[in-house]
Order: sequence, then C-alpha cells, then structure tokens
Amino acid sequence: MTARAADRARYDRATAHLDAPLAIVDLDAFDANADDLVRRAAGKPVRVASKSVRCRALLERVLSRDGFQGIMSFTLAESLWLARSGFEDVLLAYPSADRSGFAELAADPKLAAAVTVMVDDVAHLDLIDAARDGGREEVRVCLELDTALKLLGGLVRVGARRSPLHSPAQLAELARAVARRPGFRLVGIMAYEGHVAGVGDAVAGRPLRSRAVRLMQAAARRELAERRAAVVRAVRAVAPDLEFVNGGGTGSVQHTAAEDAVTEIAAGSGLYVPRLFDNYTSFTGRPAALFAQPVVRRPGVGVVTVLGGGYPASGAAGPDRLPVPYLPGGLKYDPQEGPGEVQTPLLGSPADDLLIGDKVWFRHAKAGELCERFDTLHLIEGNAVTATVPTYRGEGLTFL
Repeated sequence: MTARAADRARYDRATAHLDAPLAIVDLDAFDANADDLVRRAAGKPVRVASKSVRCRALLERVLSRDGFQGIMSFTLAESLWLARSGFEDVLLAYPSADRSGFAELAADPKLAAAVTVMVDDVAHLDLIDAARDGGREEVRVCLELDTALKLLGGLVRVGARRSPLHSPAQLAELARAVARRPGFRLVGIMAYEGHVAGVGDAVAGRPLRSRAVRLMQAAARRELAERRAAVVRAVRAVAPDLEFVNGGGTGSVQHTAAEDAVTEIAAGSGLYVPRLFDNYTSFTGRPAALFAQPVVRRPGVGVVTVLGGGYPASGAAGPDRLPVPYLPGGLKYDPQEGPGEVQTPLLGSPADDLLIGDKVWFRHAKAGELCERFDTLHLIEGNAVTATVPTYRGEGLTFL
C-alpha cells in the first residue's frame, strides 16, 4: 500500500462515524511540518501567520512548541480578539482603517501592549490619532518594507504591490515621523518577499519556467538581503530599541533566516501544506489539512459526482486556484464543469470503485481559506479523531 493509500484508509476509518462534507487536520503531519519550519529557521523564532491557520486551538498548539513565538494577524478586529483571548504578541501584518478598532486599542492597556499595527504612510498615523476617541495608550507600530525586485530602472517589477516604502531613506523618514509623534512607538520592521516565499520554483511539467523562477528568486534574495540590511541600519539609527525585524514566508524560511538583519521568520501555510506549496525545491511538507465531499451520484462508467466542492482560492483566477481531488488518487475534474457550487463530477477509473456515501478527499489551493468553508476541524491522530475544534467561522467570526 502506498503512503497516500494508507492515509486515505486512516482518514476513512477515523471519520467513518461522520458525514461529509467535513474538514480534517492530520496532527501527525501538522506537527512534522511545524518541526520542519523550526529546523529551517535555524534558531530564529517563527511567528505564525494566523490567516493560514484560522483556528484558535491550532494556533495555541503550535505556539506551545519550541521555536514558535507570536502571531502575525490579518485584520485589526482579529488582532484585538486574539489579544483578548490571551495571545500576548500579535503583529498585524496589514494596515487598517478600522477606526472603532483603533479607539478600542488606544483605550485598553492590555490590548495596546499585545498588539503591534502596520503603517507605511503618515496618513495611517493621522487616521489612528483621529480614531483614538480620548484613548491615551501608546500604539506600537511596525514599518513595512516593499520587497519587490525592480529591474531596468524600475520599468520591470517582480513582487506584490504592498508598501510604498522601498529605500532605506524612505523607511528612515517614516521612522522619524513616528519618533516625533506622541502616542506612538516604533518597535519593528516587516518585509514579506512573496515572490520568493510564495512562488514555487519546481512546477511539474514546466522545466523552463521553473528554471526562470529559480534565477529570478536567486537575484531577488541577493538584492533584498543587501537592501534589508541597509534599511535596518537606517531605521535603527532613528529607533535603536527596535524589537524585531520580521521576514520570510513558508517557501523562503532558511534563506531569510540566514540574513543577519532578520530577527524572526513569518510562516503559516507550511503547517497545513496546501497544494500551492507542492512545487518547491527548498522544502517538502506533508499535506495536513484536507476536506472530504460525499459521493452522491454515479452517472456512468468512470465518473462519480460529489456534493459541492467549488472552493476556489484567492489570487489571479486560474486552474492553480482550484482544490485538487487527492484521495483516492487518479480522479480529475470534468473540464466542461470543473468544481461546482452544489455538485462536482469527477472522472477517472478510481470512480468505479466508489459507492454512494463514500468520501473523496480534496486539498485546498491555499491554507487558511479552507476554514472559511467549515465550522469545525476534526483533528486526527493515527486512526482516530481525537478532538473536534472550531474554526474562526465556527466561533462566529468572519474577519475578512
């Protein structure tokens, strides 16, 4: 029996008493992936990206392990909720315009001590000040560095369009603005190199593209390491008590950790290992988060229909944003229908061995977005479900 077939047998046995649709996390795989992130971080703490987990119980589980420290959140409302729930180190990775959230943050000493907010523009400071509503707590802030690789004098840009702050001088200028501003304290710098950490460099069947991606990423890593070090020097000249410099992502952990200027690594998708993280030379993870859809029809030879399954991931629309039928192996979508809102036909010889009510297991394209579809995650150890825990959605929370 292959390893994948053995996993399918385990998952089917563990969930035999549960009706699909359902979602699981294989804790053996989850913990092994956590160990791999720590190994690659080489002694630097890993800050967990909550958007890639979206389950409080699993955030608590991973943060209880050696090598992990702090959360990287995705909205201010989520940050405040996590801080109220007892998480003491929450870095909001994106700027916010949540005025009521800032009023709450500035009025509560516990929240203000636990949460750090992201800024890349003086306008963010203005918005926070206008939202304080009498709150006098000092707001901890982090500056975000644009990591994009710019070529041909800026005519070519490789990387996500995030912060407008690209040069050491720009970061230092905003650092001085924060230092002059009562009610704020600059504590960190963040730089997410998504074009390195989030783009696979070993795409099956695409050798030329993969080679081009590797060359681009090597150049991007060299340029960013040099520029990030200069940025940190420039900002520390203004704020010598800077607490952290955050960088990286699941696909670049060991490369980013090797930079002296970086003090901590961000990662989250590497815990679940969704399908978009199959195509890397830098690491190999174990799929830990899956969802099952039940077979509800057998329209003919070599085809079954499962309930639902049309759960596309965010990003530029394309086949790589779709979930993939995973277990049993050998099933594929009908190209004329794809994964549907209510039903999904699947083609392939394994369909003939499936009966009405059997489960087909899928992997989502991205990590935490799976949790927006399910209220609970069934946690599997060995051959059994050992716990069932709520996702953010299951706790009645939809932050974005």
